Amino acid sequence: MSRYAVIGKPVGHSKSPLIHRLFAEQTGQDVQYEAIEVELEALTIFVKQFFENGGAGLNVTLPYKEQVYALAQSRSNRAQQAQAANTLFLDTDGNLTADNTDGIGLVRDLRDNNRVEIRDRRVLLLGAGGAARGALGALLAEAPASLVIANRTMGKAEQLQQEFRSLHPIEVREFAELSGMHFDLIINATSMGIHNEVPPISATLLATTCCCYDMMYSHGKTAFVEWAEQAGATQALDGIGMLVEQAAEAFAIWRGVHPETASVIAQLRG
Repeated sequence: MSRYAVIGKPVGHSKSPLIHRLFAEQTGQDVQYEAIEVELEALTIFVKQFFENGGAGLNVTLPYKEQVYALAQSRSNRAQQAQAANTLFLDTDGNLTADNTDGIGLVRDLRDNNRVEIRDRRVLLLGAGGAARGALGALLAEAPASLVIANRTMGKAEQLQQEFRSLHPIEVREFAELSGMHFDLIINATSMGIHNEVPPISATLLATTCCCYDMMYSHGKTAFVEWAEQAGATQALDGIGMLVEQAAEAFAIWRGVHPETASVIAQLRG
């Protein structure tokens, strides 16, 4: 049996053990997967010992995605773009390798599960922190007509603009500077939902068939999903599908088989 885990702090709420158990049952893989809370000062030694003791792979959640990226000896292009990792494994030479499956998880949930077009659409990304950084590469690879990053302060947004400009032009604005613009897809990458708050944007930003997507999820509707429904969004989606899709990509990296995700998403929502 191969051993896997998700690490973070806190991590007791994580749905990853259930998701990966369902993946393993579905694909006939013999895996053990658990959630382990790790203190920051113990992170480096924990990761080292986990793999030395035969561990096969780790998922990493907040707040350690940047720290484990720095620990890795080898990094995928996706992890390099994000400057953060949510998936760790040993390559064929035994090197600790970092990948980031968040962006492709978001795109697959939008495009494949919910039939939301990104190509040639006007996209607004709310926030410029780690969640936005992890999503940007995959979003830009879909060739949107335009992509605007809106943030309270310009520093982080302008940094992302510079780092990703070789992939696609990016415009940056403060929330107050969005007036008069219209978007086909609005993605909330802020952490404001933790406090049951939403970014300070107007319903007038929504184009006629606008989809609003919250990268966060909760037991009920998130504050952003509720706002989007009231604002008249054609679709108002939370991040449960993204959670499952990023996990499926990690599972495929580890096990060489890509699980079916629709039934797992349905079970989590049920």
